[in-house]
Amino acid sequence: MSINKITTAAVQAGINTDQHHGAVVAPIYLSSTYSLKGFNDKREFDYSRTGNPTRATFAQAIATLEQGSVGIVTSTGMAAVHLICQLLSTEDLVVIPHDCYGGSFRLFTHLAKRDLFKLIVVDQNDEEALAKALAQKPKLVLLESPSNPLLRVVDIEQVTKACHTVGALVAVDNTFLSPALQQPLLLGADIVFHSTTKYINGHSDVVGGVVVTKEQALGEELAWWANCIGITGSAFDSFLALRGLKTLPVRIKQHQENAVQVAAFLKNHPAIDVVYYPGFTDHPGHDIAKKQQSGFGAMLSFEVTGGVNSVKKLFDNLTLFTLAQSLGGVESLISHPQTMTHAGMDEAARLEAGIRDSLVRISVGIEDIDDILADLAYGLEQSQNA
Repeated sequence: MSINKITTAAVQAGINTDQHHGAVVAPIYLSSTYSLKGFNDKREFDYSRTGNPTRATFAQAIATLEQGSVGIVTSTGMAAVHLICQLLSTEDLVVIPHDCYGGSFRLFTHLAKRDLFKLIVVDQNDEEALAKALAQKPKLVLLESPSNPLLRVVDIEQVTKACHTVGALVAVDNTFLSPALQQPLLLGADIVFHSTTKYINGHSDVVGGVVVTKEQALGEELAWWANCIGITGSAFDSFLALRGLKTLPVRIKQHQENAVQVAAFLKNHPAIDVVYYPGFTDHPGHDIAKKQQSGFGAMLSFEVTGGVNSVKKLFDNLTLFTLAQSLGGVESLISHPQTMTHAGMDEAARLEAGIRDSLVRISVGIEDIDDILADLAYGLEQSQNA
């Protein structure tokens, strides 16, 4: 029987595959090296940097959920981004969004300063600016939809078609939604990547990344580079992330149910100037998100009335929300992009992207919604006190 539903595929990943002892759950293979059958006669695995059974099971699971050919598990999300950069040469041009994750922005801009490739940073929702960038025939175009932290949405299918017309590869950061809510390869993208630290693992106890390619040949090229530069993920981290993956669809369901109520609460709160959430019908990207996503996710951001001083008061008066980096865990997290996730961008670039000092990003957890709202209500009330 073929498996067509993502919830079933997530649960069944690696189940009942042990051929030695009949273990229901795929075992952890911690061995660093594997014996050859004989002289110049390798088994499927020979050295864990190159290939590991546990990592291979996790990689195949993500590839299946993303409807791709090859999955490559990396040690971190940024290692996944760096792996994609191995496709580039000094004369190649890369186009990235002006409002992408700060770590991605930092990596691409600093590698470009070393003349490892050429770079254009552009507002990808500006059709004229994007068209001008594509007219220069880039080798790679990076998309991030929804964007981090302002939840801007790009029409992946439309932009990908335009990119392919000029011969560009398209890589999409799908971290904010996971394959449970969006599958960029089905929208035409060539590569999809994640920080598996986030929703895929979902418990804030693993750091990792993954790259999935639509085509086999491109995946094999990237897998070669992953081994060459030594950025493959560990067996134990792969085991934990695979365990987290099994509950991804049910976690996402609860995350989203909570996020809808949090967004509505914030939108009507007097201490909030603006809320960025694609689930609102008046969000500029709502219709596109509705078309290409199967849900609006559980990430949102907002600007607090009173600026950075009010933000500090808000943070000081929260008990359920934890002030920390990262997102996608079962617990609710809150952050200040200017000084945290996007601190690696210079001030001019942050302001160009719309990241002001009053901006707050939250990852809505799966706690009881009444407790979440009560915590935010008290923190916001205190944020406005003189």
